[in-house]
Amino acid sequence: MHEDLYPDPAPPQTFRMRLIAWRNRLFASRSFQRHAARNPLLRPIARRRARAVFDLVAGFTYTQTTLAAVESGLLDRLEHGPASLADIAATTGLNDDAAARLVRAAAAIGLAEEAEPGWWLLGRHGAALQGNPGAVAMIRHHRLLYADLADPLALLKGDRRDPTNLSSFWTYSAEPHDASHPAGAAADYSRLMADSQVAVADEVIAAFRFDNHRSLLDVGGGSGTFLRRLSAAHPDLRLGLFDLHDVVALARRRFEQDHHGTQPEFHAGSFLTDSIPQGYDLVSLVRILHDHDDAPAQKLLQDIHRAMRPGAQLLVAEPMAATPGAEAMGDAYFGLYLWAMGSGRPRRAEEIRAMLAEAGFARSRRIATNQPLITSLIVATA
Repeated sequence: MHEDLYPDPAPPQTFRMRLIAWRNRLFASRSFQRHAARNPLLRPIARRRARAVFDLVAGFTYTQTTLAAVESGLLDRLEHGPASLADIAATTGLNDDAAARLVRAAAAIGLAEEAEPGWWLLGRHGAALQGNPGAVAMIRHHRLLYADLADPLALLKGDRRDPTNLSSFWTYSAEPHDASHPAGAAADYSRLMADSQVAVADEVIAAFRFDNHRSLLDVGGGSGTFLRRLSAAHPDLRLGLFDLHDVVALARRRFEQDHHGTQPEFHAGSFLTDSIPQGYDLVSLVRILHDHDDAPAQKLLQDIHRAMRPGAQLLVAEPMAATPGAEAMGDAYFGLYLWAMGSGRPRRAEEIRAMLAEAGFARSRRIATNQPLITSLIVATA
């Protein structure tokens, strides 16, 4: 071991660390790789490992193929029925060679499928995407993220206060936290939040017993997507929405236009600087906490606790780091996304629960969701 690589203190020499080091030497061995590829018992494992490593190398190409399939109209065209190559070329505005290259690339990653020679339909992944407008909205939005990650080391070495494409889009992440933003900016990020929040809302509603409560305040509720879905499922629940002035104005218009049930109570202000509205026995933070650094996130939890009566509950819904089966989503995706945004970080469930305890909550617990890749839940009692 090269001691100069390890400043004091030296890494612990535990059995687990020795076992991982042995495994890594084995996997890095070209002779072992050749043996595994030839061995009938090890060959399937070796192929899966090789494919997984290649996916790390080629992943950006896959995402750009997906973006091209969305923005060219290819997936929309295939959703309407079988398409010939001439149909695809006409839809995408590409010549025959380029259209063939695109649809075959899309088929290779499951977005399209050649059902019969020369006739194309949606593939399994393409069908799933077309049924999820929020995912499609995020694919389009990722142009900003990819631009910020063009030189990832430069991004990580830079000052997080420096402007980025994502911080310019998510204007609420900028300092100072103003209670109002340009109406156009609020409309842009509120629209994306609304598009991408339907699946999150449905996961939360399916997992939590809202019928045990009389009222709910959604802090940072955006244009009200979560509350509209919740109102349809629990029409007797009194609802409140608290967000920035321009966002609340958008939410009010959305409710007036699209919702025929009971209107929520609208509270305008910044949850980072203004008092949290009182009088609700349940408060929700849906994809809010991970957008903020530790100090403002801790203050928000303390302010919420201060506004709650004893026995009231706080529901935290967001993707969490180190979630079994969704590890890459936490630290690899949201870790870099939030760094580029200039605010926030993915947190493990135990970190959030420790923050809740520090904020004064008496107890907290995790609640299982059907799709932890979409969101995880923690409920805390004041």
